[in-house]
Amino acid sequence: MRPPFRSRQEVIINAPLETVWEFNMDITKIPPFHPRVVKVDLLSGKSLREPGVSYRCHLSGGKHTCIEKDIEIVPMQKLVTVLPEDTCGIYKVLPDYVVETTLHRVGQSSTKIEISYYYSTPTLKAKLLNLVTRRKIARETQDTLNGMKAAIECAQAERIV
Repeated sequence: MRPPFRSRQEVIINAPLETVWEFNMDITKIPPFHPRVVKVDLLSGKSLREPGVSYRCHLSGGKHTCIEKDIEIVPMQKLVTVLPEDTCGIYKVLPDYVVETTLHRVGQSSTKIEISYYYSTPTLKAKLLNLVTRRKIARETQDTLNGMKAAIECAQAERIV
C-alpha cells in the first residue's frame, strides 16, 4: 500500500511512448536532463533500470548525494523508485518516500509523463519538512520533466535532420 499522495507534475513530450520509455530506462541519462544531478554512480553495476537496481546521484553543489532504488517496473507504463539513503537525512524523516513515474501514449507521436510523490508525515519534523519543501519538490520536478522533454525532443529532431 502506498503512503499518502503529495504531489504530481506532468509534461507532454513530442516523441513516441517507446522513445520516452527507452530514454527513461537508461540511468546514465539522468545528469544531462536533471537540474540537480551532476553525476550518477551505478551501485548495482547496471545502467538500465530493473527492480532492485540502485544508483547514487551526486547533487549540484558537491556536498550531497542520494541513493535511489527502482522497486517496480511495468514496461511502457510505470517506474517506482524509493529513497533508501541520502546525506541530507530526508530518508530518516520520510522513510516511506516513493516516486512513481507513469507514461501514457498521446496519439502516435506524443507521450504524457507524470511524476507523483507519496510519503507519510507522522512526526512534527516530517510535517514541517513537507510544509517547507513541497513547493520546491514540485518546482524541481517540473524542471526535471522540462529538461527531459528538451533532451528527448532535441534527440528526435537530430534523427529527423
